[in-house]
Amino acid sequence: MDHLALERSTTRKVTLRLLPFLFLCFTISILDRVNIGFAALQMNEDLGFSNAVFGLGAGIFFLGYFLLEVPGSAMMAKVGARRWISRIMVTWAIVAVLMAFVQTPWQFYTARFVLGVAEASFYPCMVFYLSGFYQTKHHAKAIAGFMLAIPGANAIGAPLSTFLLGIDWLGMSGWQWLFILEAIPALILGIICYFYLDDKIEDVKWLDKEEKQWLIDITTKESLEKQQVKHYTFAQALKDRDVLILSAGYFFWMVGYYGINMFLPTISQSMSETTSLSMQNMGWILGLMYACAMAAMLLVGNHSDKKNERRWHVAACLTISAAAMVISSYLAETNIILSFVFMTIALCGAFGAYSPFWAIPPSFLTGAAAGGAIALINSVGNLGGFFGPYIVGYIKDTTGSFQTSMLFLGVILIISSLIIVFLVKQSGRAVSNSEGKVLKKIS
Repeated sequence: MDHLALERSTTRKVTLRLLPFLFLCFTISILDRVNIGFAALQMNEDLGFSNAVFGLGAGIFFLGYFLLEVPGSAMMAKVGARRWISRIMVTWAIVAVLMAFVQTPWQFYTARFVLGVAEASFYPCMVFYLSGFYQTKHHAKAIAGFMLAIPGANAIGAPLSTFLLGIDWLGMSGWQWLFILEAIPALILGIICYFYLDDKIEDVKWLDKEEKQWLIDITTKESLEKQQVKHYTFAQALKDRDVLILSAGYFFWMVGYYGINMFLPTISQSMSETTSLSMQNMGWILGLMYACAMAAMLLVGNHSDKKNERRWHVAACLTISAAAMVISSYLAETNIILSFVFMTIALCGAFGAYSPFWAIPPSFLTGAAAGGAIALINSVGNLGGFFGPYIVGYIKDTTGSFQTSMLFLGVILIISSLIIVFLVKQSGRAVSNSEGKVLKKIS
């Protein structure tokens, strides 16, 4: 078999073996994380929660996530991704079920915080694991395929969650069944994960001998090349200038992203009141909006790989998202259809930035350093998920309108895009060895 045919064959087998399963696991993860937005359509009224209380509870998940993200990734490096991912999924499934029985704000805050602790390090473990089975040139497409779970979970979850809200069994409300029934798949997949995944290429049995050796050789070669550029330990990666800038940019991005995502069902319900849309029909519309975001992720990821450029793709997506979000908020009272169109564009921009962004860290770091960098960026960034929902809820309670909140989120996304552009200007540099030979240019 020639080199090109061997590459295609191996990459295809890796993709078919890993991406569908990891996609499904990540879909359930996102669904259990954001279904709180749909539960709020009933839960807030049943329990007497204000928008500020809901926003704080929705966001406090990310505080627990932040605190355990880096330690969890370090633990993953010791026990192996297979065991750690399995542990995470089983634990968060149990906590997600307990969410159905909260009654007071403090119970709500506690359950969401513990859910964040349980899920901490899941995403960087998945990205780190996936990147270990692919050549660098395929990272963005692989990550894009895996990360389609983010809008995919919302596309599936919107109509599913609004349907579950209509359930009234055993004296429990729809929002309670929503938490219980959407947590069960995480428990099942967590157990399957332990037996399905392999910790390293050498352990796999689904590649033939020639394919396995080729994959080991190519990933080892690329790992050594990256170490020549930046040979960092786990701890040193956490202090790297580029990693810190990426963390700051991701933080502001997540403030805007989760600010809109957690409240989107409530915002959409408010926007659609003039059209008398049923809750189930609204769920299908939201599902279609997120399906468009999935398409945007694929297109941006493929274009980013084709041009071998990451940062300008991220900045452009976030800028488009910010502008569309602000325009949508101003159209909400005059043209509901156009308002939903621009909100869809805003979602496409916010989601489209994911795959090129997460292709950046593995492009200049490797091994434990890459795992540490991904964990730090994700933990600091997701801390923005704590502030975004709370600020949106507080502004809504204060002003009585979501328009000011959308303006705030738009500004935040612009700040994020500027930080990423700043990284381009400062980090688009060639790195040389002691002999003056250029080793790598960080694009």
